Amino acid sequence: MIAYLDAFVPAFGLLALGALLKRRLLREDAIWAGIERLIFWVLLPALLVAAIGSVKLGEVPVFGMMVAIWTALGIGTAASLLIARSFRQPHASMTSVLMGGIRFNNLIGFAVAGALFGAPGIALGAVATGLIVPFVQFVTNTAFAAGGGRRFQPWPVLRQILLNPLMLACVVGFAVAWAGGLPPGLKPLLESLGRASVALGLLAVGAALSLGAMADRLPLQLVTSALKLIIMPGLTLAFCLWLGLEPLSIAMAVLFMALPTAATSYVMARAMGGDAPLMAAITSTEHALAIISLPLWLLLVKHMTGLG
Repeated sequence: MIAYLDAFVPAFGLLALGALLKRRLLREDAIWAGIERLIFWVLLPALLVAAIGSVKLGEVPVFGMMVAIWTALGIGTAASLLIARSFRQPHASMTSVLMGGIRFNNLIGFAVAGALFGAPGIALGAVATGLIVPFVQFVTNTAFAAGGGRRFQPWPVLRQILLNPLMLACVVGFAVAWAGGLPPGLKPLLESLGRASVALGLLAVGAALSLGAMADRLPLQLVTSALKLIIMPGLTLAFCLWLGLEPLSIAMAVLFMALPTAATSYVMARAMGGDAPLMAAITSTEHALAIISLPLWLLLVKHMTGLG
């Protein structure tokens, strides 16, 4: 229990501190926008390259994790569309439900994985991230481009996906791992940048959350949150067990699939014509509920797999 407190109290404590800083000390939106750009374009990509690049691909069940994660994401995508249709939401709101159903805040995942499982947990968490990011980027960008009465143009969508810094970092990370790892000197540099991404990122996420937004279409929020925080990790766990993956791989796949949606989903919704108020509401609600759901999922995985 002490280990779990040491993992989750700092992660969610940084979220709370970020919210407090935004309201009391660093109130200017430009400050947080600059921090978010630094994290998105430099710090988090450095973390992904360093962590994925340190993996020995022959010793990691990448294919099994891919099957489990992509199958769950496929079901989650269909379920998100069904939820939006059942609540009779327009296309803009559907994109917010979709992002609430399948996007993920990997910064919380890395904070928890590092605290509980050290470097092996971060490495496998990076592999899970490298599998989730391409799927989510393709689905969400396609959803925005294919609706709202606009003609679907595949090349701009493909270009946006391929030039996403997280996507590029995943590709570079797997290439580095295949080549045998990062050279001396560069590895500790990227690891230092990566460590900075977690603390700064959680502060920025906390600054973006809003308790006041949680009243907007609460039934729709709760159903979407149940999909993201309960059904998605549950499906992932079932598929991982069926495929016979080893305990730590199962734990990292389930952890990263159980994370609340990314705080940048609100920025994406606002920039691409989505339902930004609904996205803000879903993001805040999922982060609040994840305080309870994330520890429970890891405890369940530990019980079912015997993970030490």
